[in-house]
Amino acid sequence: MWFLSGIFGPKLYPSENNREVADLIAALIKIGKTDDFLSERPGGVFNAQMRHNEAIRIGRRLDEIGGLPLMQYAYNQVRRKAGKLLASHLEYAWDDVGHWEH
Repeated sequence: MWFLSGIFGPKLYPSENNREVADLIAALIKIGKTDDFLSERPGGVFNAQMRHNEAIRIGRRLDEIGGLPLMQYAYNQVRRKAGKLLASHLEYAWDDVGHWEH
């Protein structure tokens, strides 16, 4: 029932991390809209697997704060605010990050 978190909002992490989580999700949305989460070639902000380095770092931090439920919440926010295509790119970029399951 993790999909309900996208509708009703997160109760997934300690309140002291609310600002950090909001900032991380906002950064993910910005990355998606400006750089995308995937590239056709490595280099710059993209690693050897052509995945955005900062998006991976953010995914790891979200996993540390709230595990898979928080990562899924962030994914849903990206999907809602940046679209299905970018969300699918994030899903692939996060493959093997924390508890994320592709």
